[in-house]
Amino acid sequence: MANKDYLIKDCCMVNEGQRTFGDLWIKNGRIEKMGGVITLPGSATEIDGSGQFLLPGAIDDQVHFREPGLTHKANIYSEARAAVAGGVTSFMEMPNTKPPALTHELLEQKYAIAAQTSLANYSFYIGTSNDNLDEVLKANDKKQDICGVKIFMGSSTGNLLVDNPLQLDKVFAGSELLITTHCEEESMIRANLQALKRQKDKLEPSDHPIIRNEEECFESSFKAIQYAKKHGSRLHILHISTEKELQLFTNMIPLEEKRITAEVCVHHLHFTSDDYARLGNQIKCNPAIKAPHNKTALWQALLDDRLDVIATDHAPHTWAEKQEDYEHAHAGLPLVQHSLALMLHYVNEGTISLEKVVEKMSHAVARCFQVKERGFIREGYHADLVLVNLNASATISKENILYKCGWSPLEGFSTPVITNSFVNGHLVYGNGAFDESQMGMRLRFNR
Repeated sequence: MANKDYLIKDCCMVNEGQRTFGDLWIKNGRIEKMGGVITLPGSATEIDGSGQFLLPGAIDDQVHFREPGLTHKANIYSEARAAVAGGVTSFMEMPNTKPPALTHELLEQKYAIAAQTSLANYSFYIGTSNDNLDEVLKANDKKQDICGVKIFMGSSTGNLLVDNPLQLDKVFAGSELLITTHCEEESMIRANLQALKRQKDKLEPSDHPIIRNEEECFESSFKAIQYAKKHGSRLHILHISTEKELQLFTNMIPLEEKRITAEVCVHHLHFTSDDYARLGNQIKCNPAIKAPHNKTALWQALLDDRLDVIATDHAPHTWAEKQEDYEHAHAGLPLVQHSLALMLHYVNEGTISLEKVVEKMSHAVARCFQVKERGFIREGYHADLVLVNLNASATISKENILYKCGWSPLEGFSTPVITNSFVNGHLVYGNGAFDESQMGMRLRFNR
């Protein structure tokens, strides 16, 4: 089906550190022309962008959409729909589904589901275990088609835990793809848990950052970096949550030249351990949301480029799964619909510039992963675009949450508004309404 042509009029385009006022023409799914006054014959659908900012769609490099096998929590259709409503036009999804994506056959099954049901563009990581090295190394022949390899280093998620040093060494030595790591040291977590249990009869959500503390995160991240430096691997450490880990990263070289990069997630920029009293298990996640000084340090490192990208680690669970006692409540929170809007709130607060948000949620992700023809407002690129209104405000509530799980730890919080989202030139979301006549595309990579 041929794409409609669109002409977005009188908007302010934010791209590569610049603001450009004028029009943008979308033709056949791509950006045909941008800037100045563009006049077309009547075939293009006009959209009034006056008073709004046009941004490249956000690319979220870490989500959990739960399909296959855990679809009582979420599925690719429901969460991709929530993503595009929030201005996230592309996502990269993690392997801890059921069964976990530890083989290329299972991985391609996920791609097939997304091709039929995802309104956003998509890619999926190949997972690692202590015994699937052959499958991980097969990905070297598919570098242009797979976003990366995922290693859970010492933090147990089913059989995705890799705690065999020999296996870790072989993955870092052999993989030619970008390697992403979840860095927490399981042995230290277990010791902290047992020590706290000897002190207390009943554990509470506020104990989470004591059990999963700064030291165990640092030790695991340090170990991953040692492996990467030994083998010259391309390493991307996910969801940095501590001030201590920041000494491991640099802003002294351009992003394109970095072999070791780091991600920060929106919940670690927004919440602190003070919020457990109000939200309890709703904000239980791994790595834990920690003491306020960490949040302050993460913001500083994001603004000075020691932290390279912003993501969500969107990890929905049912409300019932969150109501269990602390030890049994599932870890993770749903965020992908609200990540860009939350960062726009911080733009209005003066904490971060709009240009920096675009850099960290679009440009830097595209550069980090070498995403092909996305992440920028450039003529010839896929038209993954988002119109936002910083002067409008919407309050997050049960009535407008699109996650299958139906809840958010941000309920009652007000943010600026995402008004329109284009995926491959298709207006998939506009002013609260969806057009589901066209699905997203598989991401490709310049490797």
